[in-house]
Amino acid sequence: MSSCSLTDGNVSPGFPVLEWPPKPAMCDQHQFFFEFDKAYNQQLIEKFEASPEHPLTPEVAPSRKGVYALYHRGKLVYAGKALNTTLARRLAEHYRKITSRQNIEVSEVSCRFLTIDGDWFVRAAEDALIQHYSPLWQKSGFGSHVPGRGRPGIRKSQWDITYPPKNT
Repeated sequence: MSSCSLTDGNVSPGFPVLEWPPKPAMCDQHQFFFEFDKAYNQQLIEKFEASPEHPLTPEVAPSRKGVYALYHRGKLVYAGKALNTTLARRLAEHYRKITSRQNIEVSEVSCRFLTIDGDWFVRAAEDALIQHYSPLWQKSGFGSHVPGRGRPGIRKSQWDITYPPKNT
């Protein structure tokens, strides 16, 4: 059995409730505050992990907005969103990028995705995936559209060092 500590009965964290007559003091363990972000993140991760994993191909996803993750040799290595583009276009870009690189084969890469309506929900879903999985390629330069890449004075990303472009 746990013990209670008394509060002033306010149910809104950080916002005093002005009522007359004042409510009697109550134990703070009886207070409920719905944490929408935690509920959304938990449901998103459950749905994402239940979605099928597909080989990465140019036509793998629909022309809708949403979130996706890439797996290299079975390990989730990158999470991204398709917000001002489509899942089909974004995953096709990744397919082309991987096929143009050394030290990696597209046959070693697979993906999962979820279509999501609503810009806020897409952004929140990408953040949930990144926070939950901490993907290895996330800050490597893999997903970047960097202006000036390849010009003198522009530092090479870890992705470009590990997987340099194929000689064509």
